[in-house]
Amino acid sequence: MSKRLVPVLGLLISVWTMPTVLAHGTAVNYRITPKAVEIEAAFDTGEPMANAQVTVYAPDGATQPWLTGKFDSKGHFAFTPPADQTGTWQVKVRQAGHGKILNIPIGAENAAETATVSSEPASPMVRSLLGVVVIGGFVLTAILFSSRKKQ
Repeated sequence: MSKRLVPVLGLLISVWTMPTVLAHGTAVNYRITPKAVEIEAAFDTGEPMANAQVTVYAPDGATQPWLTGKFDSKGHFAFTPPADQTGTWQVKVRQAGHGKILNIPIGAENAAETATVSSEPASPMVRSLLGVVVIGGFVLTAILFSSRKKQ
């Protein structure tokens, strides 16, 4: 086996067998109460999305946020929409490249609604494909630099 192929195969095997702990998703739950819309956000490991940024858009289709803020240290956030603004409110939750966009219907008929939105970690096939692409990039870069040295 070529001496150049051994490191590439070693890197491929290590990427292929990376633990799923390195890839994680998010879970965002909301609950509509008579007084407020309560949102709870956490990573799928159970760790709260503390201090995550939140942007709330009113249902009137405005491009400007109705409210911006941050989650508390336990991953909780609440807001009280005006009673006369019914419709679908859009809530964007972001932290360190992870996030969700929620569409929350607000109206008289859903005074006690609860919903969950979550994302799965990347599947083994996606992780494997990403590993192959990254390794291919390294190999092609190495070939490019080695061919320039020979000229």
